[in-house]
Amino acid sequence: MSMPTAIIADDEELPRSELRRLLADTWPDLELVAECEHGADALEAIERLRPDIAFLDIRMPGLSGLDVAKVAGRRCRVVFVSAYDQHAFEAFETGAIDYLRKPVARARLEQACERLRERLGQPLPDLAALMTELDRRLRGSATRIRWISASIADTIKIIPIDDVLYFQSDEKYTRVVTAHDAALVRTPLRELVEGLDPDQFWQVHRGVVVRAAAIDGIRRDELGKIGITLKGRPEVLKASQAYAWRFRPM
Repeated sequence: MSMPTAIIADDEELPRSELRRLLADTWPDLELVAECEHGADALEAIERLRPDIAFLDIRMPGLSGLDVAKVAGRRCRVVFVSAYDQHAFEAFETGAIDYLRKPVARARLEQACERLRERLGQPLPDLAALMTELDRRLRGSATRIRWISASIADTIKIIPIDDVLYFQSDEKYTRVVTAHDAALVRTPLRELVEGLDPDQFWQVHRGVVVRAAAIDGIRRDELGKIGITLKGRPEVLKASQAYAWRFRPM
């Protein structure tokens, strides 16, 4: 039987190195084939290396661990490494996923590794619906953004969140675009995302979050690159391949 393989994805180096050290002691036969700092890198590594297991931090810049699991859940086992309390995961202790709470305890990792050894030969579940529900639960207690205080030239404008069509990273700022205006806020896009309703606002690129209801259509060029057209706006937004799963036919 071939040696099982795994990747680790976490945007912080210290948790990655600590998990690497613990895995070397707890499961010496497990081959770590990649360490990734971003969700998009993790998804690419899963596609290219086909690991048996992915240890994913839930909140990473751009593509989150939940987004990665939606796509990769039929290709490898998923273990979340999270700062969230275990109660957020209690409803999902069905064998489909496992989780480790930061900082990772050796005894808990040993338990997770034992479960993984038992499940490696079993069929992989489809995690898409499970990840959507988990994402909703984890975000449920977050304070939702209702208004955006943004700058247009020398004017501060209060923009209702219902008027926003999309957000776009712009160097040190984030552009807030409505049907008639574009304004700037100093809050990074990765922080704004935490306060947005994931059912209404979709991340389609590391630097773009768009209101789902504002999408008019999807275009693919001869290279397969995705462009998003909006209702009432002339621009075409770029979507990265890491988020192409959002636009697959039902």
